[in-house]
Amino acid sequence: MTYDHSNIFARILRKEIPSRTIYEDDYALAFHDIAPQAPIHVLVIPKGPYVSIADFSATASAEEITGFWRAVAKVAKDEGLTKEGFRLISNSGANSGQEVPHFHVHLFGGTALGPLLSKKS
Repeated sequence: MTYDHSNIFARILRKEIPSRTIYEDDYALAFHDIAPQAPIHVLVIPKGPYVSIADFSATASAEEITGFWRAVAKVAKDEGLTKEGFRLISNSGANSGQEVPHFHVHLFGGTALGPLLSKKS
């Protein structure tokens, strides 16, 4: 899949669309989800043009990968999630429900989250 530079996260990175930013460094941007699914629901996105975790892990530099995951851990700590626990999810591709074609992780916490997946036959 080719990266679409007009996706909403690319536009947020370019400051064309506002976000409720809680963290930013050279590698990542973290902001509150506009439709939270938990008391704390933060999106963390790398600053580079990566479609999925597969794309990110295959083509990002070691420095970008390390910087991104350190940012995720810092946001979890800063949001007070490391003591009680949190969930980290990254959807990849159509079957997962990935809505934005820019690699990102959802950081959920602030309550007991329950089962990860609903059972479907």
